[in-house]
Amino acid sequence: MDDFRQVTDSRVLAALAHPLRRRLLTLLEVEGPAMASTLAERTEQAVGNISHHMKVLAAAGLVEEAAELARDRRERWWRNAAKGLRWSTRDFAGDAATEAIAQAAKSVNFDYQLAQLRAWAEAPEERKERWQRGPFATDSWLRLDDAELAEFAAELNALILRWSDREVPDDGRQREPVFVFAHAVPGTP
Repeated sequence: MDDFRQVTDSRVLAALAHPLRRRLLTLLEVEGPAMASTLAERTEQAVGNISHHMKVLAAAGLVEEAAELARDRRERWWRNAAKGLRWSTRDFAGDAATEAIAQAAKSVNFDYQLAQLRAWAEAPEERKERWQRGPFATDSWLRLDDAELAEFAAELNALILRWSDREVPDDGRQREPVFVFAHAVPGTP
């Protein structure tokens, strides 16, 4: 599997600009390869709907078949084709149609990220009892130029990658998926 894929094709970005497809990619990232039936269970969608979206993702090169996992010819397993995706709205500027696709993809990502925060905020207290010290939110104002912000982003991404790529210790402790995201943008206080 490749590390990170830089998306510069608007057709690929269009495939990403759908909430269910965004969630399917996340499920494959967090839980590993799966069949459409498993993904349908996890998303409470019809298997046919999931199969359709997996074909769209496959046509865009975002997922690939994991044929070695199939026990027979009826099973069709899927996995992410890359460890992660990167893209910039800058790569889609200059054409109204591709700019609209980039805006839609950005909106889907924001909605997904905020939904994760809302779900945690609304989680039952008994779930939060198990997570008393770890969950956090932070914000800060920094005085930077573009090059310094890029350096900051590289350091932050390296830290996140170090934790996401680590070999999970086999020490008997239960570990759950934890969603981490950050934005750093110029603003006005």
